[in-house]
Amino acid sequence: MAETMATHEETNIRGGALKINEITLDHPWQWLAAGWRDIRRAPQFSLTYGAVFVVFSWLITLGLFVEGLLFIVPPLAAGYLLVAPLLGIGLYQISANLEKGDTVQFCQAWQAWKRNEVHLASFAVVLVLVLLAWMLIALLIFALLFQLPPPPLSSLFPVVFLSGKSPLFLFTGTVAGAVIALFVFSFSVVTTPLLMDRQVDVMTAMQTSFEAVRVNWKPLLLWAALIAMFVGTGLVTFYIGLIVTMPLVGHASWHGYRDLVGES
Repeated sequence: MAETMATHEETNIRGGALKINEITLDHPWQWLAAGWRDIRRAPQFSLTYGAVFVVFSWLITLGLFVEGLLFIVPPLAAGYLLVAPLLGIGLYQISANLEKGDTVQFCQAWQAWKRNEVHLASFAVVLVLVLLAWMLIALLIFALLFQLPPPPLSSLFPVVFLSGKSPLFLFTGTVAGAVIALFVFSFSVVTTPLLMDRQVDVMTAMQTSFEAVRVNWKPLLLWAALIAMFVGTGLVTFYIGLIVTMPLVGHASWHGYRDLVGES
């Protein structure tokens, strides 16, 4: 894949961003193919990683059900996309090990985290703050614009998204979520794999991510849509689909990082 790319001319741009490679619209599909190959090469690790996400998602939803807060599930599920770039760190490490021919083991996430823990922790704080901001915005939109009582779990999706009884709520929530998601995608598309792969600071990594989107906005817009489609599919299957879609997107994201960020 790398040999098909032209290297962007500027190396140190926008105050420290690393060199960015130009890619084509074919690359996101190549990343997915490479991610699928990684799953097939280490299925016991990749699918276990995905299963962990499913179990935690079930536990969170059960907790909200017990507390009578099921109306929080849709914005929280959308917020999952905001923190997913960091949650996939173990999958990035699995792909990195497979790429180098190293042994793949469990607890890959912890090994990757320890390599640059201060700046990864800083990035985690940024993502959590954005997630909290999104939840506050979503709850405010719900309180102001949703004209029906909170629906039960059995009818949550059709009442909120398909009934057409609160169009302003649905439109406002969708637009607000899309804007926040695209903003987070812009500063996170390569940030986590870059932080675990190289000894750079969080600001350099985020600037590099912004630059990657600026240089390759068309293929990365396609990549953002593919991520939303695969992760969304996993969520609407009551999380079961995440067993496969989360590892697929995580492994593919590592290959995307390797194609996007030039050699140091």
